[in-house]
Amino acid sequence: MRFLLILFAALPVWAQTSNARIISGHRYPRLIVRNAIIIEGNGTPASGPKDIVIENGRITSIVALDPVAVGRGTAQRPQGDVEIDAAGKYVMPGLINAHAHVQEERGGIPQPLDYELKMWLACGITTVRDVGSNTPKTLQLRQQSAAGEVAAPRIFVYPMFNQPSTPQNADDARARIREYKAMGADGVKILGVYRDVMEALEDEAHKLGLRVAHHTGVEETNAWDDIKFGTTSIEHWYGIPDAAIESGRQDFPARYNYNNETDRFRYAGRLWREANWDLLMKVFDGMVAAHVAWDPTLDIYEASRDLQRAQNQPWFHEYLHPTLAKYFEPNPANHGSYFIGWTSTDEAFWKENYRIEMAALLEFEKRGGLIGCGDDAGFIYQMYGFGLIRELELHQEAGFQPLIVIQHATANNAKILGQETHIGRVRTGYQADLLVVNGNPLENLKVLYPGGFDDMRDGKVVHTGGVEWTIKDGIPYHAPTLAAEVREIVAKARAVGR
Repeated sequence: MRFLLILFAALPVWAQTSNARIISGHRYPRLIVRNAIIIEGNGTPASGPKDIVIENGRITSIVALDPVAVGRGTAQRPQGDVEIDAAGKYVMPGLINAHAHVQEERGGIPQPLDYELKMWLACGITTVRDVGSNTPKTLQLRQQSAAGEVAAPRIFVYPMFNQPSTPQNADDARARIREYKAMGADGVKILGVYRDVMEALEDEAHKLGLRVAHHTGVEETNAWDDIKFGTTSIEHWYGIPDAAIESGRQDFPARYNYNNETDRFRYAGRLWREANWDLLMKVFDGMVAAHVAWDPTLDIYEASRDLQRAQNQPWFHEYLHPTLAKYFEPNPANHGSYFIGWTSTDEAFWKENYRIEMAALLEFEKRGGLIGCGDDAGFIYQMYGFGLIRELELHQEAGFQPLIVIQHATANNAKILGQETHIGRVRTGYQADLLVVNGNPLENLKVLYPGGFDDMRDGKVVHTGGVEWTIKDGIPYHAPTLAAEVREIVAKARAVGR
């Protein structure tokens, strides 16, 4: 019997349905998700059971069920080519990662693209906003994903404005934006630009319909410029408290060197405490009025407040590719690998940094601000997919109710992308980007992690959790199988020493 179970587990993945078996990664004309308890993604409570009808990649109807009629077998149920039974599970929109990087290498060492793509899907991510990669390759990958030719999330491409050579004047800035538009980019990601260059590039981007994501570092511009020029979203956070410092600049020591990343991140941990709260509220009101969203990427700086936790995350054991592990090691040559001489004092400052920023996030949303979710994984001990789920946990730690946390990563992110009428919700007429989850993410966001976890029920230890099916654009992907394939990629790389 055990042999038969092992043999079955090695076969291609099928879903048990009433009329057919589902092949993972295959598009079906008409797919039914049965008996779903639905989290829509707009902040409203879960409801169900319901049947979701998916035709040609789109949700065509959602049918509320009468539990009594279902129990008697008299309910009129929509029929399809194949079905997924979601009884006892929750169905929610696919997660959108608003700050991601398509990476085929780390530190100049090749890393399989499948490793990242399959991990994203296994963690329930159906859409990513790429904010810096090899743009021609990523544009091609975007096309392959849209056609269903590769197991990958939907991709929105925001090339880095600062590709060599970085435009240094308004005319060159406008030319760079026109170049990206001609390439087919969805937007542009900027950082470290002069104010006059930023004004010109944003004006040109608005004229051409390109959205702007601003990684605000310690630079000439800050959130006031984002408000004035109409940035779509502020990435990370530096420029927000910077704009609320009365003296106009953080109090750096004389020896501070921004290009020394240990300096940079050490004193970033002291930034929020220098912001004036009353002035910060004026910044927030300006952002709200100008429709500037905030994607805080809380997860990517968490190592700064607890380095030991970051270095010993449990999923590293099976999922951390050796190329990525090597990149994470302290090394001034690698961006984000800055933990050289990191101290308990640094961690204490960063813990306070988080407390203030989390309070600020709550206040920003109370004032009408739009908050998104991204992870910036591939840096600072954060892994693809896992980092975004950790981001959700940190939003909950900040004080947001789980329904709102999920909204940040679904409907809110869709709005940041300008796709709020197409993706980010379980709603009729929307693209069929859905997760069938083993467990209730409103009770425990950890159910989204691959592999699940042990729980105690009725005095017994049971293994639960994990995304069962990630449905992207109507294509069902069996998440546990993708996770197993990622583990195999890692195991093979470790066996050959890379």
